[in-house]
Amino acid sequence: MIDTHCHFDMMPEPERYIKEAEERGDIIIGMTNLPSHFRMGMGHVQGFKHIRLALGMHPQLVTPDTIREMTLFKELVDETSYIGEIGLDFSRAFRPNRDMQIDCLRQILAILKGKSKIISVHSCRAEKELLELLTEYETRNVIFHWYSGPLTLIDQILEKGYYFSINEAMCLSKNGSKIIQAVPKDRILLESDAPFNDRCSLKNVRARVGLEEKQLIANFKQLISRLRIPEQ
Repeated sequence: MIDTHCHFDMMPEPERYIKEAEERGDIIIGMTNLPSHFRMGMGHVQGFKHIRLALGMHPQLVTPDTIREMTLFKELVDETSYIGEIGLDFSRAFRPNRDMQIDCLRQILAILKGKSKIISVHSCRAEKELLELLTEYETRNVIFHWYSGPLTLIDQILEKGYYFSINEAMCLSKNGSKIIQAVPKDRILLESDAPFNDRCSLKNVRARVGLEEKQLIANFKQLISRLRIPEQ
């Protein structure tokens, strides 16, 4: 199984979790919420064949003090091929720091420009604005994690060559099911978003979406093959 968005650093026993996944041959891309979290976790994934750690700056954690984390982001960006979780969140609780989020994301996308990375993005209530920024900075290799935005925006996201990571909770909601139906099978990846998602079985997602494991592997291989293609 391939889990493209998991917060294993937030698990009760993260080292045991990734060790068991490695033994099963599962691939996990671990998100981090802050660059300092990535720095703390780097040493714990060294030596693993199938476990990777992404460098993140979660939009919900953007504050006036984020400048220190952003300095660290710039220092660490070449330590991994994976970026996440980054993005925008304009839901009610986080709308007051909208401008700070946009400024932070602009800094991140400027740092990433010209670099070959796989990027997992958070887009809650900010899907249009996020897509506009990704387009402005010509950001490649993006995965829209747990997309819940307008169906009308999906084609524009697909036109950029982006992917969608689908979890079990999406499969169980009416809106999530509509989104899944609108995404071509070759642009679907799986995610657990554990431990923040109680419904996190990848097997259940695969069964509900109706995709064979070989198709999901092919999708993932197609995406990561881009890491070997230099930016133009």
